[in-house]
Amino acid sequence: MAKILGFPNPVNETSARIVATGAVTLSVLFLITGSGWVLVPLTYGFVARVLTGPTLSPLGRLATQVITPRIRREHKFVPGPPKRFAQGIGAAFSITASVLWLLDLHTASFVVIAMLAFAASLEAFVGYCLGCAIFGQLMRWNLVPESVCLDCADISRRVAAQG
Repeated sequence: MAKILGFPNPVNETSARIVATGAVTLSVLFLITGSGWVLVPLTYGFVARVLTGPTLSPLGRLATQVITPRIRREHKFVPGPPKRFAQGIGAAFSITASVLWLLDLHTASFVVIAMLAFAASLEAFVGYCLGCAIFGQLMRWNLVPESVCLDCADISRRVAAQG
C-alpha cells in the first residue's frame, strides 16, 4: 500500500507540464461542450495524483511513462511537495465544480473550471506553477513547516542538487 500511496520527490518538470496540458484540455472540453461528464476524469485525475502521484492517474502514467521518455532533452527536476500542493488545489477546484454542476449551478461550475484552466495553462505553456508559488508563500509565512520541503526552504540545497 505504501508503494501505491505517495508522491514523487523530485518531480520531472516536463511530466508536470504534460499533465497540466491534459488538465487544460479537459477543462476547455468542459467549457466548450458543457458536459458534466468531462468533470469525472478531470476530478478523478487530480484526486488520484494527490494521493498516488502518477500511479493511479491515467494522464500521469501517460505523461511519465509514454510521452516524457520520448522527449529528447535535459529534464529538470523540482521538489515534489509544491507540485502535490498544486494538485490538491486542482482537486479542490474540480471537486467544487463537480458539486456545483450536480446542484445545477452550471455557471458557477464554469467559472471555477475557467480559473482551473487558467492556472493549469500557466504551468503547461509558461512553466509557472501558481500552486507552487502559493506553497512557497505559505512556507514564508510559516504556515507550512520547512520540514515539509527542505529543498524549498533552502536554496543552497536546490543549487547543489542541480549542480
